[in-house]
Amino acid sequence: MQIISEKELKKHGTTWSLSWQAVALVNQQKSVWPLAGANYRSLRAVETKTFHFGLFRVECHFNPGRIRSSAANTSEEAIRSRPCFLCRDNLPAEQGGLPYPGNFLILVNPFPIFPCHLTIPSVHHTPQLIKANKNTFLRLSKDLHEFTLFYNGPQCGASAPDHFHFQAGIRNFLPLEEELPQLLKHQSEVISEEGAVRVTALENCLRRFIVLQSAHAPSLTAWIGGVIDSLDKRGQEEPMINMVTWYAKKEWTVLIFPRERQRPWQYDAEEPLKMVVSPAAVELCGIVILPRREDFEKITAADLEDIFGQVCLNQTQFNHMKEKLATFARNGL
Repeated sequence: MQIISEKELKKHGTTWSLSWQAVALVNQQKSVWPLAGANYRSLRAVETKTFHFGLFRVECHFNPGRIRSSAANTSEEAIRSRPCFLCRDNLPAEQGGLPYPGNFLILVNPFPIFPCHLTIPSVHHTPQLIKANKNTFLRLSKDLHEFTLFYNGPQCGASAPDHFHFQAGIRNFLPLEEELPQLLKHQSEVISEEGAVRVTALENCLRRFIVLQSAHAPSLTAWIGGVIDSLDKRGQEEPMINMVTWYAKKEWTVLIFPRERQRPWQYDAEEPLKMVVSPAAVELCGIVILPRREDFEKITAADLEDIFGQVCLNQTQFNHMKEKLATFARNGL
């Protein structure tokens, strides 16, 4: 693994901001790393089908290149028995990246979903836990303003739960980015709009999640912590969550998806009921990745309702979380 110089990046794009440096990095890596080049070219052949649910839609993508992530064995035994593929010493020799303040590396994901898909690991081998990295989450999304940043919890789609990392994809690729204003207008519940952060709950869109909107990073960081603290950790160091953020018009939008379980029952079922689908942040934002053709061909709108219903927090627990957040809002974080 090597650090790519700005001189080299300029051969592949503009470099006036970190966002554009990241785009240039993707272009550079596609040109020099055969695996990345082949997998980005294969995105052109990804087949899609769309299911419409009123104000929102869910796109299903047949993307066989993502089988490594969707079918990743994240058991403690499997993690202990394999070398960490995000540690710098284990990265492929062809892979290049950019340093990011706070001991992170910006790398190209060689198994892409997005036309520009980044993985951003810590340089240290530390567990996948967001709470100590909330400030970086916001700062990085502002610096990568052409990207949507996301975090998958250790039991919520992260294929490397032993090594802290974010991912990022180019903006306006996920359906929920486009749909959010209408969902907020027509079927949201405002929990708090006092102070610097607007806190909203969204339901009745297959998913249940919290939306935080603010231009004030310290207040937003406090509310992210408040949402995390409102959830049952179930004996783990962190509650089951996925998080997504983007920075636009001088404001952050943060989506926090509390989870019920890692994978739906279909994942472990026998054929023909089996379906290799492992929902993470991308799926919760409206793009369901299916690496097997048979699953892509047979999945239905009813299947999607069932899958989201299993992995998202149940109604009773979501209501309990909303009550806690309303108390936070009244009493101050």
